[in-house]
Amino acid sequence: MTFRASLLTLYPEMFPGPLGHALAGKALARGLWSLDALQIRDHALDRHRSVDDTPAGGGPGMVMRADVLARAIDAAAPAGDPRPRLLMTPRGRPLTQARVRELAAGPGVVILCGRFEGVDERIVAARGLEEICVGDVVLSGGEAAALLLLDACVRLIPGVMGKTESGDDESFSANLLEYPQYTRPQMFEGAGIPEVLVSGDHARIARWRRAEAEAITRARRPDLLARTGACDSAMKERE
Repeated sequence: MTFRASLLTLYPEMFPGPLGHALAGKALARGLWSLDALQIRDHALDRHRSVDDTPAGGGPGMVMRADVLARAIDAAAPAGDPRPRLLMTPRGRPLTQARVRELAAGPGVVILCGRFEGVDERIVAARGLEEICVGDVVLSGGEAAALLLLDACVRLIPGVMGKTESGDDESFSANLLEYPQYTRPQMFEGAGIPEVLVSGDHARIARWRRAEAEAITRARRPDLLARTGACDSAMKERE
């Protein structure tokens, strides 16, 4: 099964962009996944190919029209298409590595990239859109967020990474940030590699990495530790 990504955007020329290079690009060339960037304006009916209008109730900016978006979504994902329909928006649920893994294991995604002040609220319910946020920031449009989401998904598709375990032992894989990494040279500007990492004692290395991951997570993202109770286990180990 090939992971299929369909993107609805006003700027299809932005794709594949960085996804056409490195691991994602090689996987795209090998047919491990596919990408279609579809122009929303193709589904406008007036001669100006209008996709937006003034917001009901007044206010600045423009809002993307539900009728145009409905036609675009229906063309990209006809009835029976099993792929989840995503809307990249700052008000969505935060994207997590767990959700990325679910998406990567599925048949693909249909992503609506919003612009202007956003989309007509009625399209969200009418087409069952899952609203996703990639961070507490506001972007010019959903395209950059879509690139981020797809990069996160594609790297987990079987065959994309050289070693499948590369995706298992990294930040967020167990609600922990990743432990520090080192490589040669042995000394860099007076700083050496921690002795434990060159000890050859794999059990000791594993304990060190776990402790470092917990310490970094506790300092920077204590909310992650709270999700699994890892903080409590860490405290017990120190008692």
